[in-house]
Amino acid sequence: MDYQLLAELLFPNVTETPDEVQARFPYRNLPEGAVVTRMAPSPTGFVHLGNLVQGMISERMAHQSGGVLFLRVEDTDAKREVPGAVEVLIDTLKHYSINFDEGATHDGDSGLYGPYRQRQRASIYHVFAKKLVSEGKAYPCFCTEDELTAMREQQEANKENFGYYGKYAIWRDRSIADIKAQLDAGMPWVLRFRSEGSIENQFKFDDLVKGKLTITENDIDNVLLKSDGIPTYHFAHAVDDQLMRTTHVVRGDEWLPSLPFHIQLFQALGFKLPKYVHIGPLMKMDGTSKRKLSKRKDPELALTYYKAEGFPVDAVREYLMGVLNSNFEDWRRANPDADINDFKFSPKKLNPAGSLFDYAKLTDVSKNVISKMTAEDVYSQLLAWAEEFDADFAQKLASDKDFAISILAIGRGGKKPRKDIAVWKEAKPYMGFFYDEYLEAPIFDKKFDKTIVKTVLEKFIAGYDPADDSAVWFDKVKAITEQIGFTSDMKAYKADPAAFPGTVADVSTFIRQAVTGKPNSPDLFTVMQILGKDRSLARIQKIIASL
Repeated sequence: MDYQLLAELLFPNVTETPDEVQARFPYRNLPEGAVVTRMAPSPTGFVHLGNLVQGMISERMAHQSGGVLFLRVEDTDAKREVPGAVEVLIDTLKHYSINFDEGATHDGDSGLYGPYRQRQRASIYHVFAKKLVSEGKAYPCFCTEDELTAMREQQEANKENFGYYGKYAIWRDRSIADIKAQLDAGMPWVLRFRSEGSIENQFKFDDLVKGKLTITENDIDNVLLKSDGIPTYHFAHAVDDQLMRTTHVVRGDEWLPSLPFHIQLFQALGFKLPKYVHIGPLMKMDGTSKRKLSKRKDPELALTYYKAEGFPVDAVREYLMGVLNSNFEDWRRANPDADINDFKFSPKKLNPAGSLFDYAKLTDVSKNVISKMTAEDVYSQLLAWAEEFDADFAQKLASDKDFAISILAIGRGGKKPRKDIAVWKEAKPYMGFFYDEYLEAPIFDKKFDKTIVKTVLEKFIAGYDPADDSAVWFDKVKAITEQIGFTSDMKAYKADPAAFPGTVADVSTFIRQAVTGKPNSPDLFTVMQILGKDRSLARIQKIIASL
């Protein structure tokens, strides 16, 4: 077979050589040990937690080594492409602090190693495809869909491995004359890789997460170029990672079955193989067993879920870093106020089997993160969330910024700050009673006669003075407690509950419910200070009138 002639027949318009192409994309001038890695999503429109995990791993490996993180769009499958999906991905990852140094952007490309969209790189792939054909490492295949279906059915009937190999690779060794006849007839063709592997052979491979793997060689003549001249993912990623000078590939371990072919392809092209970081899936408990998070079953897989619920970005990142590196929590305890980027992330500490996603733990982490924020920061993030997901609440927050911040400042700071809010969605139920429009009518405990409740409220109004400090304020509440025959001695009450009709806690609850509509709220003295005397007493008087 004259492979050079075959290459000219298939790619008559390709005149550039692989060396000339490579010269256009020189090796990067980076510090020794710098990691160059990428995110390379397909534009399908669904951005999930796995994308963020991959993004965090890639970003940390690149930036803490003085390297580069770039975004490449693998849009070779036009049927699955969703308009606007690239922009959604960029915006979503940016929201979670995954910032790219170069690559695809809203306005095109940014960087010297583009184009960063694979469909725009077809002419580059053809140069390397021609090289493989000229070296006898690839060939055209004119099989029809019906022929491929029949082949698969026969393999299934014979209980053989599926794929285009061995006796089924009917175009592998066809003559130039046969190929030229098909080309002259205008028959569509795909370009296939000529595999020299055997499933009888195995070799060792080191993965940065999985460790030393035993790999079975690939014997399938996989497709490199589809009939429209656009490459498959397999071929495109090999060429792109070489030309973009990628040193590390971070991807899900669902790609492990393709690894033997990818290794084979890099070798055939004469490229240096990047280091691979195959990460396990995110899993959750389903009863007593673990399973992978599912797009169909688990709304928490979508990143839009966390934004809508109102998890702060820092909380999601804190939680995921703890999931990814087991030593992160120890580091955080030793460095409670340090920037998360100061933590030395290591791919070697990733769990090879995947990580367990724990929603309750995420919520706890989020409470801690929010509790450490300043009231001004909480206000800013809460307002941004409300503007997107609760316009009426956003209007209330924006109408009086100082008032909202004073509410959010309650119990904030110190060694034991309040942890009332886990997500921004919970802020309105927590603080809504400060706004008259959201104030709910209280429901008093039926074991107390309404006349008792009314008496307490009347006495409280009679003695209320906004100039009192919290100690004096509470002394007056205790005095009312004793006046109505309740007790302010909680130890005595616990020793003999039947001896008292109620306690100072009950009296405080009557007042709290009259002011806030709720049996539980932040410190009532502070609440009334923020509401002011007139609003506080007006609320109590309204409840008295209803009793």
